[in-house]
Amino acid sequence: MSDPAPAVRTARRLARAVDPYVAALLGTVLFATLLPATGAGAVAADTAADLAIGLLFFLYGARLSTREALHGLRQWKLHLLTGGGTFVLFPLLGLAAGGLVPFLLSDRLYTGLLFLCVVPSTVQSSIALTSTARGNVPAAICAGTYSSLFGMAATPLLAAWLIGSALSFSAAGLLSIATHLLLPFLAGQVLRRWLGGFLARHRGHLGLLDRCSILLVVYTAFSKGMEQGIWHQITPARLLALLLLAAGLLATALVTMSLAARRLGFCRADRVTIVFCGSNKSLATGLPMAAVLFGGAAGLVILPLMLYHQLQLMVCAVVAARWARRPEDTPATPEPSLRVGPRTVEGEPSA
Repeated sequence: MSDPAPAVRTARRLARAVDPYVAALLGTVLFATLLPATGAGAVAADTAADLAIGLLFFLYGARLSTREALHGLRQWKLHLLTGGGTFVLFPLLGLAAGGLVPFLLSDRLYTGLLFLCVVPSTVQSSIALTSTARGNVPAAICAGTYSSLFGMAATPLLAAWLIGSALSFSAAGLLSIATHLLLPFLAGQVLRRWLGGFLARHRGHLGLLDRCSILLVVYTAFSKGMEQGIWHQITPARLLALLLLAAGLLATALVTMSLAARRLGFCRADRVTIVFCGSNKSLATGLPMAAVLFGGAAGLVILPLMLYHQLQLMVCAVVAARWARRPEDTPATPEPSLRVGPRTVEGEPSA
């Protein structure tokens, strides 16, 4: 009789490799595929998703410390480099991938890839990675904050420039962006003075609320996608091509940010921060933005971001763990660890 222990150990390793929240996202996609919201249920889900997006960005604004952001401006060179990775390097890589359409990617998947390339950096994951690798954590907090603030305007504008016809930036479209994203964010900033203590005391509960809100946004997007025959628009071969392309984007970003930081003479701790903040993308910010920008067409568009998010968690976890084992004074080029726990860092929804 064969020993089941190796199979059990393999299954456990696979379970540890997959982020639980990504598994919840995939489960939500499956649920929307089997039981999509229709009729009055679709109207109710759409309204609830709009309210959830507003709540997400309100809480985001209320958590974001502008005092910390202003204090971090002293390291402007570091933040300029990480911002360049997020909003310059990635869009250029996305444009370079245009030659793969229609051979490996459909137009809709390529739209999603371009959107992935203009999403701001994450706060929580970058800080957890930087801390694990013994990098400059205060700089990581500021870098994530600047990326999120800049992304409020840069992501829609870059999306309009790169994607063009897939978005309709009419006056009504701009009003929708302002209503769903900007106004709640600014309201949160204004009320932060009174809400900051409450939010700090209830981080765990609010983190759960963040995640459930994003799951609702995903369910609504894929329910609408089912009406459009979303799964008839993608083949297994194209899904594999998308996964490989996302892996290539991540590898290119990690190597490029590492080489640039080393060439510009940053110390080891700062290089750690630059690599992680310049290569990570925020699922928590990107999914609600996609729902507002693309509406009913958001289903396939958010798929590249979901795949990239899982890859960055797994690959960067390995990078951070290996870097943490190296001596402080030894320069190290990251080789693509993240064991991101449930910790929620002030300044970003916890997804």
